[in-house]
Amino acid sequence: MNYLEILDQVKRHIEDAFNSKLDNKLVYHNFSHTEHVVKHAEELASYYKLDEKAFFVVLSASWFHDLGYLDKWEEHEQRGAEAAAAFLAERGVDEETIMAVRGCILATKMPQSPKGLLEQIVCDSDLYHLGSDDFKDRNRLMRKETENLLGKDVSKDTWRLGTIKLMESHHYHTDYCTNLLEKRKRKNLESLKAKVQENESFKVQGSEPLKANVHGNLTDLTGKAVSEEVEHKREKKEKNSRPERGIETMFRITSGNHQRLSDMADNKAHIMISTNSIILSVILSILLRRLEDNPYLIIPTMLLLIVCVTTMVFSILATRPFIPAGTFTLQDIENKRTNLLFFGNFYRMGLAEYDAGIQKMMDDSDFLYGSLIRDIYGQGVVLGRKYRLLRIAYNVFMYGIVASVIAFIISIVVSM
Repeated sequence: MNYLEILDQVKRHIEDAFNSKLDNKLVYHNFSHTEHVVKHAEELASYYKLDEKAFFVVLSASWFHDLGYLDKWEEHEQRGAEAAAAFLAERGVDEETIMAVRGCILATKMPQSPKGLLEQIVCDSDLYHLGSDDFKDRNRLMRKETENLLGKDVSKDTWRLGTIKLMESHHYHTDYCTNLLEKRKRKNLESLKAKVQENESFKVQGSEPLKANVHGNLTDLTGKAVSEEVEHKREKKEKNSRPERGIETMFRITSGNHQRLSDMADNKAHIMISTNSIILSVILSILLRRLEDNPYLIIPTMLLLIVCVTTMVFSILATRPFIPAGTFTLQDIENKRTNLLFFGNFYRMGLAEYDAGIQKMMDDSDFLYGSLIRDIYGQGVVLGRKYRLLRIAYNVFMYGIVASVIAFIISIVVSM
């Protein structure tokens, strides 16, 4: 059998197939990539001095290994193997050789599991670029192709993480590639890790158990495309990468400021209450006794009395505490609707219920930060009410005292 003639037919068949059916989205898995794999397969076949039949098996498998990509990337190895078997059978190739070609193509499926030297050669030829100088360019094309096929962007960090997982789990099967490419492969891997570590939102250690198969698609361990899941986790990491210390400092400073403002409001109210208490004492103990002898002082005295009482009422209202029901339900905890940081929401609950609620809150950062937000908001609402009532009290006292003094002066002048 003239294996070289059939190989020439195989090459023309693959070239015609890629030229006629190739999708423009396949910027990596095209005829150029196939030629690249065949070139290195020839290199390894020559090194191991394969006989004519083995040489034919290796190169036929290399030509057909990505032909299935013209339909879709999933299970493309199986379709490539079937296409190779049908084509070779038409040329009269024996069943044993066809099975060997099929085995070499199927061995390239990730994770690779080659059996025997021929399958190892095809697998190493397929991933030859991992340890080559043009790794960056080819990896960039793989990412671009994946974006084209998925119809969405894949971030550089997400792609790098997938490629790192692939390279860390991969090893060359032939001694030739191990000796020739492993050193350069490690350099390429370290370069990727260095770029990933520059971004604080992504860490190689402890990252999600992802890998990228040689066909440029992010996959999980079952082979299912998880680009959307990876992007979601990336966005979540970026969201969670907010400066925790800065957030805690913000809450601490804001809460402290509110507390100081509340203390100031209480002191202002205390001043008003004390001052007006003294004035009331004077009015009740001195002025009221003399009203019978000095009837002209009745109006200014009553005016001053009303001013003092009104001022005290608003001052007391400003400091009067409001206590909520002091209970919460399991549904409130599940829906994150209660603020367990304020005693008024739990003082009537048992320790077990409160402990369970606090544990739930500490385990959920959204619940915890939500409670802090509600606590600060609640403090702000209380402060607004306090200062609004205090403003009324101070206005009543200020204008009332002026009016009372004027009334006293007018009464004294008229009585003279």
